[in-house]
Amino acid sequence: MDLEIKKHLASNWFKTLQHALCDDILKIEKNKIKFRIKKWEKNIKNDEGGGEFRILKNGKVFEKVGVNFSKVYGKFPKQFQKNIPGAEKDPRYWASGISVVMHMKNPLIPAMHFNTRYICTTQQWFGGGMDVTPSKIDNAEKKEFHSTLKNLCNRHSKGYYKKYKKWCDEYFYLPHRKEPRGIGGIFFDYKKNNFEKDFDFVRDVGVTFQLIFNKIIEKKVKKKWTSKDKEDQYVKRGRYAEFNLLYDRGTKFGLQTSGNIEGILMSLPPLAKWK
Repeated sequence: MDLEIKKHLASNWFKTLQHALCDDILKIEKNKIKFRIKKWEKNIKNDEGGGEFRILKNGKVFEKVGVNFSKVYGKFPKQFQKNIPGAEKDPRYWASGISVVMHMKNPLIPAMHFNTRYICTTQQWFGGGMDVTPSKIDNAEKKEFHSTLKNLCNRHSKGYYKKYKKWCDEYFYLPHRKEPRGIGGIFFDYKKNNFEKDFDFVRDVGVTFQLIFNKIIEKKVKKKWTSKDKEDQYVKRGRYAEFNLLYDRGTKFGLQTSGNIEGILMSLPPLAKWK
């Protein structure tokens, strides 16, 4: 398949998924609040692409949710090239993806994160994943979440779940705190064996995330919470902010490729506390 066709298919899917996820979020909010939508361009002068981020704040359900789509291209800075497959000899790249972070008003509903992307240098690959960060552990929710992810992975390969769960556990870990960020999920990168099969998996990851967040919210949105629950959420959000600023690959990639700052930092919670 021609590379330009692959790029077109991937970026169109990410954009379509952005619309679908935002529609669901607005339905959960009963269409009483709107996203703030901002289109951005990476480098207008050199035509290096851009994207669109959508942020909704102070809803009845979502305290803050960001859904970001991007399609950018250009050249990696010299100091960054050696860390990217296929970029050491040729610094040119093309990248498209979708990133979602949900911070909930009800502290009994976990924060949720999802992203998928397609990156092209002299090599091409998919990456992404999803994870859930509760401030109060719910073992039944954790079991169901991982069961859903295992079923998702098994539809494509029996070896995916164990591999991608382990990768997620190791990735979403705060070494300075010696603790995981949340209850895990799946994380994958450098998927480049077969475009059709990998793209099919990436689409399934997106649709599964859509089902998961709707189900979790529906189950817990009416549950009563206390001021202590909210304080615990604020402290957990502090951990979330630490991870995203210190270790998150997407944050580093966006900043090192001159991405849109507001879109890159949309993952940060609206309010956090440290003890």
